[in-house]
Amino acid sequence: MAVMSPPSPPLAIITETPAFTLETKYDRLLRRAKTEDLSEVSGIGCLYQCGYDRFGRPVIVFVGKWFKFKDINLDKALLYLIYLLDPLVKGDYVIAYFHTNTSNANYPSFTWLREVYNILPYKYKKNLKAFYIVHPTLWTKMMTWWFTTFMAPAIKQKVHSLPGVEYLYSIMPRNQLEIPAFITEYDMTDHHYDK
Repeated sequence: MAVMSPPSPPLAIITETPAFTLETKYDRLLRRAKTEDLSEVSGIGCLYQCGYDRFGRPVIVFVGKWFKFKDINLDKALLYLIYLLDPLVKGDYVIAYFHTNTSNANYPSFTWLREVYNILPYKYKKNLKAFYIVHPTLWTKMMTWWFTTFMAPAIKQKVHSLPGVEYLYSIMPRNQLEIPAFITEYDMTDHHYDK
């Protein structure tokens, strides 16, 4: 009498593991990011690559004031983030986030932040060497602590709050940092010491 092996599980069960699903979703998003028109997000100027730090790592600048959460197509924003960062995250990189003159209109929801964090593959977290928050407020510091403690503990030690732009100059040469004038003007008026 021949012994029959148990039937294989349906392919759908095999492919719906969380790692496979996220990798597939990221791959689909990457393909879309390379083919779709993202000019409505890239034209805002809130996210761009700007020079290199003293270790030769690319610096990604994020200008919080120009990210109007409720006015931006968030799918396109995610695609643009992937389009810009995917070639850079194969190696070490740093992010400089400028919280200068932001308001509630610039704060994305935690749901969206968590979704973005979960979609991005491990290389984004592993190769991120520093995340600088310039001109943080008390709200920013509390939300950053909460996010890095409960949602993204892998990057907690990489996040640094800096009271002004001048603190970045020890990390990256002045000529490698191109930022909007309102950020340096904010420093010159000494408003950042009031927070």
